[in-house]
Amino acid sequence: MEHAPTRQTPNVCAPFELTDFPSNSYNGFMYDENDQLMIRLQEGDASAFDEIVAQHQQPLIGFFLRNTRDWQLAEDLSQETLLRIYNQSWNFLPVGRFKPWMYRIARNLLIDNVRKRSHDALIRAYQARSEENDPGLSRIAGQFLPPEHGINQREFSGLVDQLLEEIPDEQRQTFVLHHYVGLGLAEVAEILDSNVATTKSRLRLAREKLQDKLRPWGITAVKEE
Repeated sequence: MEHAPTRQTPNVCAPFELTDFPSNSYNGFMYDENDQLMIRLQEGDASAFDEIVAQHQQPLIGFFLRNTRDWQLAEDLSQETLLRIYNQSWNFLPVGRFKPWMYRIARNLLIDNVRKRSHDALIRAYQARSEENDPGLSRIAGQFLPPEHGINQREFSGLVDQLLEEIPDEQRQTFVLHHYVGLGLAEVAEILDSNVATTKSRLRLAREKLQDKLRPWGITAVKEE
């Protein structure tokens, strides 16, 4: 998508004052880049939203695409997630937890949408897109694709996406959030309303099932974390 989603005017109301301490820290806590963007948005700086869109729209599309197999739906849900970030910015506390907060919004949207749509609509064939610059795909290839295998990265991406469709929802979402989005297990657990032990188990099961499904394709070497 070439343009940022149409922005609604949020009820900008910062939860605390930012005048008595440096803009990049509070009581010794250093804000990360996402926190600083959200603080700017809370203060009414609309350009901060453009930067959030630029940084997070494609990862959001990837998250939705791998869970719906529908490119247009993935774009629509990513836009809705970003609009909710805008409109709920006043409620965000900058403590280094932006991604879990964002992906919780995204997952709730995904759940709501799945409840409303038929299975056939969710499994429509999606339009292929170039993923050469997708860091998540590079992580997947590094974990699962042996260097000596002849398949190229784009073909491997399509194969993995196809096989992920056959893995149970919670395991697939755990796998996508950890490997493609790059979140830690604690962050994934928070997003999925789970605990770290369960999340680790789901990730292991997803990896094992994906490994089994890749074996008939001649891909047998899996680098354990």
